[in-house]
Amino acid sequence: MNHEPRRVDRDAAAEHDAGEDFPPAVPVDVSSGGGAGNPAGPAVDDESAAEQEKDWWDDPAMPWRHKPGRSDIACLAWMGVLGAVSLAILPLRAWLLGAASRIPVLVAVTGSRTGAATFGALMREGDYHAAIPWVLVLVAGTIMSCKFDWVYWWAGKLWGRGMIEVWAGRSERARRRYEKVERWADRAGWFGMFLAYVPIPLPLMAVVFVLAGANRMSVRRFVAMNCTVCLIWLLGCTGIGYLVGAPITAVLEVYSRIANYVAIALVVVVFVVAFSSSWRKNNQAARA
Repeated sequence: MNHEPRRVDRDAAAEHDAGEDFPPAVPVDVSSGGGAGNPAGPAVDDESAAEQEKDWWDDPAMPWRHKPGRSDIACLAWMGVLGAVSLAILPLRAWLLGAASRIPVLVAVTGSRTGAATFGALMREGDYHAAIPWVLVLVAGTIMSCKFDWVYWWAGKLWGRGMIEVWAGRSERARRRYEKVERWADRAGWFGMFLAYVPIPLPLMAVVFVLAGANRMSVRRFVAMNCTVCLIWLLGCTGIGYLVGAPITAVLEVYSRIANYVAIALVVVVFVVAFSSSWRKNNQAARA
């Protein structure tokens, strides 16, 4: 999936909210002459003023390289919501996976592919007795799984690779991981939408979706492809679970004994992560 380096030009400015302009350049006198008693005074003063007048949004930690408009602020806020929801739903996933009667709910509410495989195994063993057809469960799971994916696409449309650079800038290890994933996504092209759902410990899905927006894929095509691919994956996982059958239900029975403890532990983890993040931000603000 090809991409071009981000640049600030008239076309980029036109894509943002009407009426918003880039901040005027700060004039800096680079001449060596000044007053008779201060040969380089104006240049030094102008450079100091430029540093002092640096806008809040002109920060490498931000995904944009222009004065943000309402669309930029809204998209960044949605990215925060997406992260918070993903973290908060972890205990719910663990709890729903702990009983055969809750597996259809797990699939319908979260679109869990692990849940889909377990769902197929339950149907194979005759343990699915709900009145709702299994197809509707998978369709609901597809919708819920894709509900926030458009935010990544929007980030790519607004900022190009900006969001990827923010993620990659967290550490040297993160930079290497995102460079590797981005190379894979570029080579895969449109097939990257299928690869995005491969269960590997790399941020492949987020990168593929951001690059889809950066490469100007239309939102309709993105949503249609994403939902289609997600449904195919859920059907495939359900089919695998149906073929395997009893071994999966046996694992489920063992897990059900500790599911509540796992859910409680994940609740603690969520609170610790949230508290640590808040403390870190407050500490950085105090130092600034």
